[in-house]
Amino acid sequence: TLRKPISQSSMADWASKNLNMHTQGIFRRRISISNMLSWNGGSIKKPMLITSNRTIKKEACEMFKLVQSYMGDRQTRMDQNHVALVTVTKCWSMQGLRDELYIQLIRQTTDNTCYRSLAWGWELMAISLAFFSPSPKFQSYLEGYIYRHLDSDENIAQRIKELVDLKNKKNSKSRKKRKQNTEDEGLPISTYAKYCYRKLQKVAVTGGKKGLRKPTVEEITHARNAIVTPSLFGSSLEEIMLRQQDMYPGNKLPWVQTQLSQQVLALGGEQTEGIFRIPGDIDEVNALKLQVDQWRIPSSLSDPNIPASLLKLWYRELEEPVIPQQFYKECISNYENPDAAVAVVQLLPELNRLVLCYLIHFLQIFAQPSNVGRTKMDVNNLAMVMAPNCLRCQSDDPRIIFENTRKEMSFLRMLIVHLDTSFIKGLV
Repeated sequence: TLRKPISQSSMADWASKNLNMHTQGIFRRRISISNMLSWNGGSIKKPMLITSNRTIKKEACEMFKLVQSYMGDRQTRMDQNHVALVTVTKCWSMQGLRDELYIQLIRQTTDNTCYRSLAWGWELMAISLAFFSPSPKFQSYLEGYIYRHLDSDENIAQRIKELVDLKNKKNSKSRKKRKQNTEDEGLPISTYAKYCYRKLQKVAVTGGKKGLRKPTVEEITHARNAIVTPSLFGSSLEEIMLRQQDMYPGNKLPWVQTQLSQQVLALGGEQTEGIFRIPGDIDEVNALKLQVDQWRIPSSLSDPNIPASLLKLWYRELEEPVIPQQFYKECISNYENPDAAVAVVQLLPELNRLVLCYLIHFLQIFAQPSNVGRTKMDVNNLAMVMAPNCLRCQSDDPRIIFENTRKEMSFLRMLIVHLDTSFIKGLV
């Protein structure tokens, strides 16, 4: 979980130390921090954050135009998907631009009087968080900003009205005005904020998109859709079952779990050396993840390591582990006692119990001596690679983590050897 959000005063202090203060007018007067962090309809001549990198300095100014284009505040011939793709690809390829993008989005979603523009700014932030995290030093600042918007819809509407009234007084004559829009168009800002808050928690740990292939339009679309439609990856088991209710109402298990498991077996995974230990090609895994999230399993798969890697990822990314946190101590206390280990499984919530039993039944196939001879993955190796995907140690102490890792492996080994999973055959 993330640290407690930093206070307003701490955020102001951070901004004063890290913002690249801009100037204006012929006397080059410095712009205040509040103005630096408020919506701007013009362009910027230097980055928002202090940097000595010339490439970053140049790219930051161009990126600000892209942010304005995505939000509808600057005209462009590109469609929104293409603008998002160019923006995200720049930051994904160039780590030094990531914090710059997030601070630009913070600026353009602060005191923004156009609701549609504001919503698109938050949408671009949500999309970006699917691909890369902010730097550790910027993470608290971004989290604090998002946190303040978790329940802010009434305040936002009131603030927009105040700003519009103020501008109307100043611009009462025939000066051209920016189109105002205080009506709710699309999602409430709190919906974006809640999604971004959860996404930031995850991306801060996972680091975002991996591999060599650059982001694609399909991935951009998928990241946008995930704001409203929860992904099959990174959600809770309950959310996943709720989402599949319309398509597979009779299923007792998550479709993604059973389909990927069956794919591993269909491609001869139980006869593949190093299965679950040797990772599949990361770009191929990413491509399969995209398709699985659209309820599709491609027929072109040939390497069992691809679905095997994605299956491990699915278990690892569950919002709460298969064995919920409240049972963790009991698991590591009974890592040498077969009867007690099996008894823990019976205490789990029904859905968690079924999902865990299906996994253990699946691993028991690989633990058979006839398969171990080919895979070189005996019960100890299987427990070693799968335990971190089922149990999560909450401690920050390296010694405790190291000691518990051994106990987690031993606990899972007990289940593979001793848990009766015969009832799971044929269950979907």
